[in-house]
Amino acid sequence: MLLVKKLLRDIPAVLGLVIIVTVVLVAIFAWHLVPDPYGVYDGDILTRLQPPSWEHPFGTDDLGRDILSRVIVGSRGALMIALGVVAVSMVIGIPLGLYAGYESGWGSEAIMRLTDIFLAVPQLILALAVAQILSRGIESAMLALALTYWPFFTRTVFAETRRVRTALFIEAMEGLGASRLRIITAHILPNVAASIIVRATIGMGFTILTAATLGFLGIGATPPSPDWGLTIAESREYLPESWWFATFPGLAILLTVLGFNLFGDGLRDLVDPRLRRSR
Repeated sequence: MLLVKKLLRDIPAVLGLVIIVTVVLVAIFAWHLVPDPYGVYDGDILTRLQPPSWEHPFGTDDLGRDILSRVIVGSRGALMIALGVVAVSMVIGIPLGLYAGYESGWGSEAIMRLTDIFLAVPQLILALAVAQILSRGIESAMLALALTYWPFFTRTVFAETRRVRTALFIEAMEGLGASRLRIITAHILPNVAASIIVRATIGMGFTILTAATLGFLGIGATPPSPDWGLTIAESREYLPESWWFATFPGLAILLTVLGFNLFGDGLRDLVDPRLRRSR
């Protein structure tokens, strides 16, 4: 309860949480909120590239589709990609980080050197390389992002496990003959869970931005998907005259990523007071 009160006093974190909750609710009730359900995938060539109006608050695209409807439905895809990528990355990265942090020897060294190799290459470049090998589509983009994001969890969990590993209660459990699996799952994992949650929250925003970049480059989502990055890519040849075509999907990406980053920073301040922002 004390942590909740501290978090609520952090205005940027609260703002981030409000943005996240809003985006999640929009994604859940997307098809009930869209002003024009048929305008998500089916356009009217007679209404193409119309500026914002009462009928189309965000304007229309090059095929006459309602941009507001596509932005709303596109929130579903963005969150699904982020959740899927972060979940798969956690499944891969957390066990490796726990093992490498608790054990010593060649196994731990091999895991961390492999992690360093992945971290040495910018994630976007690595994701582009992996996605190029796979077929084009959202599934391929998700797999490429997951295969390049797990090292972040491994590095975080490794560092926290090393810190907890030297605690007296861990030595006591070892002295009592507790198994390694029990020590790791029942005692170490709960103590590193806070850092995992912070990494996952920040990773959600970062994944949404990277997935939009892949969509913009033509490697992620495919037409007629209402993907935010793909929509911005389709708007390039109509700029700057049809400014609304790229502006509103871009704002959706900006606000969503900002929300996760602000909330993640607030959680990080609670987990590690040494990183607390100056106020």
